[in-house]
Amino acid sequence: MKVELNRVNKAVHFEASSNLSDVKVHIDGSEAIGGEGKGVRPMELVLMALGSCSVLDLTTILQKQRQEIDDIHIEVSGKRREEVPNIFTSIHISFSLKGKIDEIKAQKAAELAVKKYCSVHDMLAAGGVEITYSIQVN
Repeated sequence: MKVELNRVNKAVHFEASSNLSDVKVHIDGSEAIGGEGKGVRPMELVLMALGSCSVLDLTTILQKQRQEIDDIHIEVSGKRREEVPNIFTSIHISFSLKGKIDEIKAQKAAELAVKKYCSVHDMLAAGGVEITYSIQVN
């Protein structure tokens, strides 16, 4: 896997791409360093990566269990330390599922998705980040 970041303007707006897809992601810094709100910030991308990794695995597991998923909503919130670098100290993932889904299967699937299959979880947890999750069905 390889990603590239190309500068878009004279400030801190970049366009990222990967050798795995044609999708472009816009990244920008905070206003304090010249950002103009034209993209997501790097630490937002970390939360997005954890949420998307977890929910892709959760969806796959539930589909294999023949659960009927009508909708999934995920919120990922993180707390960062005050000292520089302002790394995450804790992150919570909230899954909200709608459909004909067995609650016990959903709980087990969430545990597997977050704690066993999500590579992003393992990288963050290895760095000392406390990661928790909750799941609500219907």
